[in-house]
Amino acid sequence: MSDPSADDAISTDPIRNMEPVQAGKSVRSEGAWTQRLIWFLRGMAVVSMLKGLFHWSIVLGIGDGDDNNFTLHSLPWQTATVYFAVIDLIAAVGLWLAAVWGAVVWLTAGVSMAAVEVFFPQIYGGRLIVVLIELVLIGCYLALALKSAREHPH
Repeated sequence: MSDPSADDAISTDPIRNMEPVQAGKSVRSEGAWTQRLIWFLRGMAVVSMLKGLFHWSIVLGIGDGDDNNFTLHSLPWQTATVYFAVIDLIAAVGLWLAAVWGAVVWLTAGVSMAAVEVFFPQIYGGRLIVVLIELVLIGCYLALALKSAREHPH
């Protein structure tokens, strides 16, 4: 006969106790706050995509007119515009995937935009409404992330 303690060790071993994946069956059920967080991240992905495309349209001169050329602006303005054109699109991909790195890139982009508006008003004009919107969105993300984390204690 086999040793009962050996059978218990095998049944609790996660490697030996793997079941085949079945189509249509969720591996892990997500809580309500986690679902809200994912929907928020997807919404922010769409916004980041639109922001990135907007900045690229400025860089490429799409819809600007002849009097508003990218090369006529100051070097700091050009640098910030290219930076946000790139980082917003990268953030959009990561946010859509609900990847941790996507949230980090998005937070970096949001804090960067707020910092440019506050500390370098000569670049984009120092619009405080942009800073307020960025801070509200970051606050919403943090609140949802905390509530989601409480649903999955480890």
